[in-house]
Amino acid sequence: MKVTYRQIAPDDNAPLAEMIRKVFREFKIDRPGTVYTDPTTDHLYELFQVPKAEYWIAEASGEIVGGCGIYPSNGLPEGCAELVKFYVAASVRGTGIGKQLMAQCIDSAREQGYRQLYLESLPELEKAVGMYKKAGFRRLEQPVGDTGHYACTIWMLKEL
Repeated sequence: MKVTYRQIAPDDNAPLAEMIRKVFREFKIDRPGTVYTDPTTDHLYELFQVPKAEYWIAEASGEIVGGCGIYPSNGLPEGCAELVKFYVAASVRGTGIGKQLMAQCIDSAREQGYRQLYLESLPELEKAVGMYKKAGFRRLEQPVGDTGHYACTIWMLKEL
């Protein structure tokens, strides 16, 4: 399977939002206080048109199979970005696509001058949390910043 990694484009909004919400339904985390109900999920291209934000798409056979971004979320300390909207379709999990997307975002964060990456997650996404730990993220006792995703109960930080 040939996978292409590229920056988000305007035409990606609908298929990307559909893929993200499918993942949420799969893990039964389709509830308020998450990306599932966040209105920006339907407009990710526009959301990422701010300085020092980037969103990467993984595409296979013309279909979006994953995405991950970095974003200067409200309330984060100077030099810290959030690793956001990181989802991979069930059909390609375990193939290294998620690992490659995360590596691309870590590289992008360094290139943008960030010194830390923060993320929020849920216990139901335990495999992802394990991947974050392997990548050097450590658990925090409380959230940082003001993401609006109050349902998340796992908070992690990585020094770059």
